[in-house]
Amino acid sequence: MLSISPDSLARSSLEEMLDSLRRRDENEKQKDMPPPLPARPKATSRARLPSAKRPLPTSSGIGESEKAQTPLACSVQKEDLKRVRRKSFGTKKVKEMGPGEAPYIMATSPEMGHKPKSEEKDTAKLANSPPAAVPRFRVSQGGDNLEYFIKKKLSVWCRLHNGVWESGQIQSTSGEKASVLLSDGSVVTVPTQELLPANPDILEGVDDLIQLSYLNEPSVLHNLHYRFSQDILYSKAGPVLVAVNPFKDIQLYGDDFITAYRQNLLDSPHVYAVADAAYNEMMTDGINQSIIISGESGAGKTETAKIAMQYLAAVVGGSGGIESQVLETSCILEAFGNAKTARNDNSSRFSRVVQLAKGERSYHIFYQLCAGAPSGLRGRLRLKRACDYTYLNQSDCLVIHDVDDAHKFHMLMGALDTVRICRHDQEQVFEMLAAVLWLGNISFRVIDHENHIDVVADEAVSNAACLIGCGIQDLILALSTHSIQAGKEKVAKRLTLRQAIDTRDSLAKFIYGSLFDWLVEKINLSLATGKQHTGRSISILDIYGFESFKRNSFEQFCINYANERLQQHFNRHLFKLAQEEYELDGIDWTKIDFEDNQDCLDLIEKKPLGLISLLDEESKFPKATHLTFAMKLKQHLKANRCFKGERGGAFSIRHYAGEVLYETGEFLEKNRDALHSEIVQLLSSCTACQLPQWFASVLEQSEKLASSSFQLRRPAYQKQSVSTKFKGQLFKLMQQLEGTTPHFIRCIKPNNKQIPGAFEKDLVLEQLRACGVLEVVRISRSGYPTRMTHQEFTRRYGFLLPENNACQDPLSMSVAILQQFGILPEMYQVGYKKLYFRAGQIGSLEDVRKQVLQGTLELQKCFRGHRARQYFNELKEGVVTLQSYVRGEIARKECNALLRLKEQVACKKLNLDKQLTAVVQIQSVIRGWLVRRRSSHVRNSKQSNVSKRKPGRRISEVKDLPPEMLPAVVEELQKRVVMAEVALGRKERENAALREQVQQFEARWLEYESKMKSMEEMWQNQMASLQMSLAAARKSLIADNTIGQPGKHQDAQSPRFYDSEDMYLGPQTPDATTPPMRYLNNGIESAAGGDKNGGHDPVSPLVKEFEQRKRNFDDEVQAMIEVKSGHTPSLNPTEEVRKLKHRFEVWKKDYKFRLREARAKAQRMGHAEDEKHRRNWNGLRGPQSRFGLC
Repeated sequence: MLSISPDSLARSSLEEMLDSLRRRDENEKQKDMPPPLPARPKATSRARLPSAKRPLPTSSGIGESEKAQTPLACSVQKEDLKRVRRKSFGTKKVKEMGPGEAPYIMATSPEMGHKPKSEEKDTAKLANSPPAAVPRFRVSQGGDNLEYFIKKKLSVWCRLHNGVWESGQIQSTSGEKASVLLSDGSVVTVPTQELLPANPDILEGVDDLIQLSYLNEPSVLHNLHYRFSQDILYSKAGPVLVAVNPFKDIQLYGDDFITAYRQNLLDSPHVYAVADAAYNEMMTDGINQSIIISGESGAGKTETAKIAMQYLAAVVGGSGGIESQVLETSCILEAFGNAKTARNDNSSRFSRVVQLAKGERSYHIFYQLCAGAPSGLRGRLRLKRACDYTYLNQSDCLVIHDVDDAHKFHMLMGALDTVRICRHDQEQVFEMLAAVLWLGNISFRVIDHENHIDVVADEAVSNAACLIGCGIQDLILALSTHSIQAGKEKVAKRLTLRQAIDTRDSLAKFIYGSLFDWLVEKINLSLATGKQHTGRSISILDIYGFESFKRNSFEQFCINYANERLQQHFNRHLFKLAQEEYELDGIDWTKIDFEDNQDCLDLIEKKPLGLISLLDEESKFPKATHLTFAMKLKQHLKANRCFKGERGGAFSIRHYAGEVLYETGEFLEKNRDALHSEIVQLLSSCTACQLPQWFASVLEQSEKLASSSFQLRRPAYQKQSVSTKFKGQLFKLMQQLEGTTPHFIRCIKPNNKQIPGAFEKDLVLEQLRACGVLEVVRISRSGYPTRMTHQEFTRRYGFLLPENNACQDPLSMSVAILQQFGILPEMYQVGYKKLYFRAGQIGSLEDVRKQVLQGTLELQKCFRGHRARQYFNELKEGVVTLQSYVRGEIARKECNALLRLKEQVACKKLNLDKQLTAVVQIQSVIRGWLVRRRSSHVRNSKQSNVSKRKPGRRISEVKDLPPEMLPAVVEELQKRVVMAEVALGRKERENAALREQVQQFEARWLEYESKMKSMEEMWQNQMASLQMSLAAARKSLIADNTIGQPGKHQDAQSPRFYDSEDMYLGPQTPDATTPPMRYLNNGIESAAGGDKNGGHDPVSPLVKEFEQRKRNFDDEVQAMIEVKSGHTPSLNPTEEVRKLKHRFEVWKKDYKFRLREARAKAQRMGHAEDEKHRRNWNGLRGPQSRFGLC
């Protein structure tokens, strides 16, 4: 660390180091020498070495271990990648300020020091000199260039006698006179002092005024006029954007332009470009940003702010959520804070409630509410037309051309919903607005010669009291009387007419002002989530512009004072800070003069003899008038060059934008803005509405906090003066702006009549002079917008040097880097702490750095790729080896499992074969028993038939019966026929039941078949590996089954006749799923007997056919059972069952039909031959009773 001691003042180590550097450079004999490093300044100069508390840098922040690393290794560290801040005019230190303090008093850093006395004297002389003696700018290139233009007879700018600049060409010169040919063809003779160089045609209409070869007023004005005529509204003046109001719609905005500027596809000057720069710096540097939009009233500040908000909302997320809320706040703040003036239809106003000038309107919200409120809301608010309210109709201006107030009100309602202000709060807001309007309609009646008044009790009083939420008598009492504290008692004093009107107007202004504050607080709470998430913000300042009318009062004074403070902020960041930093860092710099408005600010706000202090002091005297106030101003402020007393109680102030004449007639009344204690108590007592109570509570809290700074005998609820409150709010705003990085937009009004395309050069030139555009361009051209400390520079670019220079101190490394890459000496300067570069010079270093980093990244990429591939191959080999072991183990486990499964299947198969053999044996025994049982039953039936036949009569005996017994015999036969029919019907029902059972069995068959298929599939999957071993077992099983097949056929063809109530199951499978078959108890023998009894019996053939069909069906069923048991796997059991069912149905229908014919034929035969019928009856009954089919 270097330190300056008394012993080393003669020659410091810094100077020794610089001398060694110079000697080394001289030995190398380089051609392009950098500018000399700063020498030790003299004691009287403002540029000096840093104090002992702030030594020069001795290290670049890289440790000893890091110095041994290669430059490439050092370049990739994150801390070395700090972003270069461009177009910034130096860092600033902002200290905390108390309320009421000026925002710049504490801003000067300790190292800046104070001006030398000689410089203070020069400043004092300059302040006392007349304004005309202060040059606004100095012509670039000096007089030599002008002599060159005169000699070569080139194009110049010529100022005529009326002060207008015209372009022309020099024709001839004679001493101090020159003949100039103007563009209109006329020739004028002017002094050479009235000539200025003109820029070549190739520079006509450039984007940035810095690009002009000759910077002077006519050149700048012509460039703006040329671009304006091409509908190009935006130009750059260094870091400032100049925006000219076109007074018409131009296609320069929208989503396409937003995307183009966001993706850097367009680089022309635009509000979008400024907003994008602010957003990028906020996200990169983590510093709050501000966009300050200034200009005269009507210059387009509000629309410019909307455009910036539109871009930021689109960049951070589109039109939803917090972004849409930000856009909608513009609609709300315009309605409640803007009004129509003589110069601007949408001007930001300071106070515009109770008094209006001719041709002006009050705040937009009043007219929008009267025009657009729905019928239900109008009824609750007791609204009338705007022309019916005194506060609105006094200016004879109720509408704005091409503006629909009703539509604006509907847009306002949507905006309030977007920022999440509930309907209940919205209705309260509208109630307060209507209350303000009705307060203006309250009138007073003079009751005595002392001008005391009474309030006229009309609808205005009742409506205002109802909307505020207080009693009518309470409101009347508050507006007509005032309580005075007399000892321990309060005495009510009746107000005069002037006092009553002031009290009414003060109440109206207080309600509206408090309502606006409440609304802003609600909006800020709604938008607070975005700042909580990011911790950073971009502030967009759109404040009322500079005003100068024929009659200027207290409102214009406050507005112009705010603009003076903003101009000081502008000067501070673009002029003062930059030049002070240049001088303090010891670089070679010629100071550029600019119009400083500090004298004007001192005139207004300096204590104790500033204009605001004198105004507050005079406002405390009850008998003070505007004349006494004007006399006090002349007495105390006449020494300030910016103040001038006028006749009739007026005064003028020379502002940065021009001189303004103010009338003091209403200064005292508007500054007092008295609000009696009765009014505050009235608002506190309101119960129907919450907002008045909130207004009163906020006032009481603010008064308690500020009570210590005022006299103790001040009334309890007297507010601060309006000017003091305004000053405090302005200081708070400037303090907030000081903590941000500013971006400036200067709005220019091309004409006063708001005519599209009109460009008044004198008006535009006056605005350019006022806002200091020419000085900004000059400083930006001759200054050094890019600056970096030596530590930052070496950390960022030190790795570009060879290794032998990497261990030097930061200053030496900085110089070595500049020499290494051939930066021209006039393009930079070396200061004690920083390096200063001209615009665009850092780009070449960035390109080299980018190339080196890109090569480093390519090398690292190749090395890392090689290492990654090597690691991958090793890992792959290990994984393949591991997988082989794992897969082998898995295969062995699966093989063992299959072997165990094979053994289990073989055991199950053996058990199944044993079960099948046992089942077959059991079935054979049961079938044999059933056959034997059925045979014995048949024999018993035959014997019973023989025994029953013996007591009956023979046919011959029936024939021998006498004729009188024949009817009885016939009747008996008929009864038997009837009984046979009944039996036949019963059998039909049994057959129907059998059919239902067959269907059920078929359903069960399908179910069992599906189960068997699933089981077979499972078995097949499990026994796939055992097919070869099971093939031999299957062959042996088939051989065994073939040997036992004749016995089964024998059993299948055995008689199956049994009682009608029994059921025959046939051969059963092991799972007993074979559908049962049911037959009647009549046998073949009965059919054979019927055939023997009569060969011509019509029933006998049917009996034979039935038996034959029965055997066929039995065979087919047996075949299907074998399929079920697995003996014939080639057949499809389901298809066979369907075919069998179909054949059975066809045969049944045919058999039923033929059986009916046979029965009819038998009846006919019975009537024809009774004897024959009796002889053949037994034969007929046998088949019917045995088969019973229909």
